[in-house]
Amino acid sequence: MTKPTNIRVVLIPILGIVIGIGLGAVIVRAIGESPLETGRLLFTSAFGSAKGRSHTLFYATPLIFTGLAVAVGFRGGLFNIGAEGQLILAAFVTALAGIKLSFMPAWALVPACMLLAAAAGAAWAIIPAVLKVRFGVHEVINTIMMNFIAIGIVNYLVTGPFLAPGDQIPETALIAEAAHIPRAARLLAPFGVTLPSSVPLNASFLLAIAACCLVYVFLFRTKWGFEIRAVGLNPSAARAAGISVAKSIILAMGVSGALAAMVAINEVMGYRYRYYDGFSPGYGFLGIAVALLGRNHPFGVLCAALLFGALVQGGLTVDMLTERVSKDIVYVVQGIIIVAVASGAVLIHRRSRVKTRGVENVD
Repeated sequence: MTKPTNIRVVLIPILGIVIGIGLGAVIVRAIGESPLETGRLLFTSAFGSAKGRSHTLFYATPLIFTGLAVAVGFRGGLFNIGAEGQLILAAFVTALAGIKLSFMPAWALVPACMLLAAAAGAAWAIIPAVLKVRFGVHEVINTIMMNFIAIGIVNYLVTGPFLAPGDQIPETALIAEAAHIPRAARLLAPFGVTLPSSVPLNASFLLAIAACCLVYVFLFRTKWGFEIRAVGLNPSAARAAGISVAKSIILAMGVSGALAAMVAINEVMGYRYRYYDGFSPGYGFLGIAVALLGRNHPFGVLCAALLFGALVQGGLTVDMLTERVSKDIVYVVQGIIIVAVASGAVLIHRRSRVKTRGVENVD
C-alpha cells in the first residue's frame, strides 16, 4: 500500500502542472498568440541566462519560507493563514533592529536581526495557538484577524513615528550597512560568475535551502516533529499515547511563524535595506498554494516555490515581448495547477475512505 500512495503523492502535482500548462496554452492560443513562442519566452527568461536564473531564485525565496511555514502548520493539523501578518511584523522588527542596533558589529548585528525576526513571527503565531488551546477558537479565524491587526499596527508605525525623515513614501530609514547580507553578485564573483550588482538575489536563498533541510530533519527525525505529525493525523490517538496536544499545537504554530518571518531577511537585509510598506504581494497566501503543490513536504515546497518563481520571472518577460499575453496568465496557470492538485487530493482521499469503509464492512 505504501508504494502506490507515494507514487500518487508525486504524480498528482505533476499532473496538476501538466493540466495548468496545457490549459494556459489553450488560453494563449485563444487570444491569438503562439503557445510555443510564449512558452519559449517564459522558459528562456526564467532559466536561459545567469541573470534570469538569479531573478527566478529571488522570486522563489520568500515562497520557500512561507511554503514551509504553512506546511509545518498543515502537518500539525493547523491551517496557518496568518503567515502574511507574521512576515510583515517580522520585516518591520528586522528593520527597526537594523536601525536601533547600528552600534553592533556585523558579526553580531546580522544574527541579532535574524533572531529578532524569527522571535517576532513566532510570537505573533503563538497567540492564535494559545487561543485555540485555551478557548477552542479556530486558528483560521484567529490568524485571519491577526493579519489585519499586524498590517494595521505596522502601517501606523511606518507612516508615523518611524517614517524616514523627509520621505513621502511609507518606509523606514535605511538599516545599518553592517546588517546587510551579501548579494549573489558578490557571492558568485570568486567562481567566475558575473552578475550585475542590481540583481536582488542574495544569501537568504541559501538560508531558504538550509531551512528546507532543517524542517525535514525536524519533522521526520525528531521527537517534536513526530508528535506534531501525530497530532495532525489524529489528536485523540496522540493524546491517548501520552502526547501533549496543546504543546504540539503551540510548537507547530511557533515554528510556522518563525519560518514565515524569514521573508524579512530576504526583503530587509538583502534587498531594500529598509522596511517598505506594502512590499509583500501576498507571500503568506501564496505560501498556502506552494505548500499544497509541494504536498507539505519540505523538498516538495522547494520545487513548487522554484516553479512559481520561474512563472513570475517568465511572466514579466512575456508581458513585455508579446502583444496580447499579459503577466496575468501566470496567475491563471498557478490557479489551474492548484485547483487540479487539490481536486486530485480530494478524490484520492475519498477513494481511500470508501476502501476503508469497505474493509470495515467486511470485518
